[in-house]
Amino acid sequence: MSLWSIVSHMPPEEFSGLFTEFPRNLRCLLADWLENQPWEFLNGSDAFCTSVASGMLSAMLEKLRSAAGSEGQQCQILQQVNGVKNTYQRDPLRLVAILKAILEGEKAAVLKRDRHLPLSFHRRQEELKFSLGLQRLQHRVREIQALRDNPTASLQPDLRDPQLKTEGKPPENELPALILEAVKELEAAKQQVLKRIQIWKRQQQLAGNGAVFEENLAPLQKRCESLVEVYFQLHQQVMGASAKLGAELLPRLLERFNDVLSSLVKSSFLVEKQPPQVLKTQTKFQASVRFLLGPQLLKASAKPYMVRADMVTEKQARELALSAYSNTLSESTGEIMHNMVALETNPTSGTCCANFKNVLLKKIKRCERKGSESVTEEKCAVLFSTTVALTPSNLSIHLQVLSLPIVVIVHGNQDNNAKATVLWDNAFSEIDRVPFVVAERVPWEKMCDTLNLKFMAEVQTTKGLLKEHYFFLAQKIFNDHSTSFEDFQNRSVSWAQFNKEILPGRGFTFWQWFDGVLDLTKRCLKSYWSDRLIIGFISKQYVCKVLSTEPDGTFLLRFSDSEIGGVTIAHVIRGKDGSSQVENIQPFSAKDLSIRSLGDRIRDLGQLRNLYPSIPKDQAFGSHYNKEQTGKDGRGYVSTAIKMTVESERDQQPQSAAGGPPEAPQAQMISLPILQPELHLESMLSPIAPPDPFGPRPSPMGYPTSESNINMVVPDNLVPFHSTSPMLSPPLVMEPTLPHCPDLAFRNPVPFMPNQYMPGGPSPEPRDEEMLELPPSTSIDSSPRWMPPTMDLPPSSDLDQFLQEMAGEGPPLCPPFVPPLQHSGYPSPNASCWGLGESRWDDSIRPGHA
Repeated sequence: MSLWSIVSHMPPEEFSGLFTEFPRNLRCLLADWLENQPWEFLNGSDAFCTSVASGMLSAMLEKLRSAAGSEGQQCQILQQVNGVKNTYQRDPLRLVAILKAILEGEKAAVLKRDRHLPLSFHRRQEELKFSLGLQRLQHRVREIQALRDNPTASLQPDLRDPQLKTEGKPPENELPALILEAVKELEAAKQQVLKRIQIWKRQQQLAGNGAVFEENLAPLQKRCESLVEVYFQLHQQVMGASAKLGAELLPRLLERFNDVLSSLVKSSFLVEKQPPQVLKTQTKFQASVRFLLGPQLLKASAKPYMVRADMVTEKQARELALSAYSNTLSESTGEIMHNMVALETNPTSGTCCANFKNVLLKKIKRCERKGSESVTEEKCAVLFSTTVALTPSNLSIHLQVLSLPIVVIVHGNQDNNAKATVLWDNAFSEIDRVPFVVAERVPWEKMCDTLNLKFMAEVQTTKGLLKEHYFFLAQKIFNDHSTSFEDFQNRSVSWAQFNKEILPGRGFTFWQWFDGVLDLTKRCLKSYWSDRLIIGFISKQYVCKVLSTEPDGTFLLRFSDSEIGGVTIAHVIRGKDGSSQVENIQPFSAKDLSIRSLGDRIRDLGQLRNLYPSIPKDQAFGSHYNKEQTGKDGRGYVSTAIKMTVESERDQQPQSAAGGPPEAPQAQMISLPILQPELHLESMLSPIAPPDPFGPRPSPMGYPTSESNINMVVPDNLVPFHSTSPMLSPPLVMEPTLPHCPDLAFRNPVPFMPNQYMPGGPSPEPRDEEMLELPPSTSIDSSPRWMPPTMDLPPSSDLDQFLQEMAGEGPPLCPPFVPPLQHSGYPSPNASCWGLGESRWDDSIRPGHA
């Protein structure tokens, strides 16, 4: 974004005082061309400045004439252009001062309104400054050459640079002064190049947190090569004038020349592609280094120059940095396989690189940690080094460069904390620091920028965090429920608060919780977040306050505050007395949403009507619904669908009322007087009931009484399957207090033989005396504990017939023992096996939970 793109949309009244000597309409015609010229850096009145100013005036007049050709008032504009030419042609430096004042006024107006200027404007200004400095150096070389060719001549007084201070000096002293000034300008240009390289490195590090980064090194390589070319020209002039410089001045000049070249060469050896900053042992990785001055300076060699990669600790990196990378590494702290690669020059692309493609860190030697520092807080780096010979001086120089800080892990469960260390270091380290020193406390505003940058990069969305989100995050990390966002603006957050201290009442740190949200949103909620359908970062208490005044069925989505990587639905329920209650459905994990998407789950729940504040849910989530298949597929199989219900809702509303399959006719209740009082229903239904770990479980505090269930639904147009088994037809009606066996009609009853699962082989059949009989006083009319006491009993003849049928087929009605639980490889249809609780069919552990 250019400065003019902002100024052109601001009121003209703010700039009325700037255009007293230059027409405003001509300024509008010039647009952003004006800010792309080095007006600001053209200081002085010497021959160089005058020459550059004249060239810029000619270019501006040509630009105005070409722009006037497309305007309706062409004649008037051309008259103004001729007026500008006549006014400033004899004194182009006056035009420079006027246009410089106009640009300064525009920058001041933008800073007053926005408090900052576009980053691209700063970058362009830096490029203009370097380009003008390079032109000045080339002009110095020509001046020195002119003085050498004509020693008796002197610079004309009106063209002399006032910075030289050669007035009153004889001509023989003018050459050394000019050379000294040229060397000073060379060192200033070198500092600009080194600073630009440091900025590139810093931007590369910020890119690890998701910042935008221009990886192209070609402009930086061109800048280095241009400066080195001027360096050799100036060095040649100094060596040619060595006889006139004296025995004392020449060595000092040569030493300064060597420092300039050495700094440029060493700084141009860069890590173009960084190794992963969280690096697991026994895992291959890639990296590449680039020598910007290699195509220009590397001397041809019979053997290729080899670049070596070694792992170094933070202490070793600090020692190398303090020695200006002049020392060599004594010992590597880790064993790296395939760590030697040739430094190759590509004439086509003009690059000189060493590409490490199959590097493997075999093992790492840990160093002593300080205080309570954990393994995932220990930082190290990869050191790339080589020795090369440069032309034309045949100078041998040792090149070394460190990668960004790396945290080495040996197990995947260390990844989360290692990422926290890398994120903190990338965000808050300083340019040209001592490795790898980083602040322990940072302003909360900077932390907000870092979290927003990371969130947008990980989720790959353009919708970042809002002010309300920062407020909730501040309350969470500081454990302070202040009512004002301004209360946190001047606070600072520590590394311990970020990822060392456990959040109150939780089992995880702030970063572990936030990283879980990142992972969930990236995997399952990207489109919902980008459409602003998820508020997300909002506390449960504030949700109750917001929804309590809303109509029945209003809901919103928020990230779980008590679980890592969970999103929950908070909705309003109105009682018969008109009172409102806000319920939070048990959070959904990424695994849950991979089974049935969030949009389809919201469609399944009839009690959800309007997304807060008042958007109909079908309007908000309609584009996120998946099309459901009906009938039979191409192979002739009946299609099925997974539906989600909330347990409390299903208890209150029969399934038939919601459009589900009709309920089976109610069975007549019977009681079996011969059953012992200790008999449980689970024993009787063990062949068809789900194993205990997959059965229903209590819900966590703060969520609906029963967990969300996922039911398998068969389309209504299909004929239901009727079982002939006496255990399934007619269906049994159980007491509500007993464990619930969901979806019995869809589980195939398999005869259960308990003896085959007993360790040590089959056990002997139970003897008759082991079966306890009822006391004589037991009445046949008394109901067993598993039957409702108010149901009528069948006649004794029907009961005798039922018992005879039961005794004639199938396994024993009441096995004498409970067999050991067999963990099936298939999930139970109950929702608890889909990651909604502690019972999980694949025994996997959610991130952040032990």
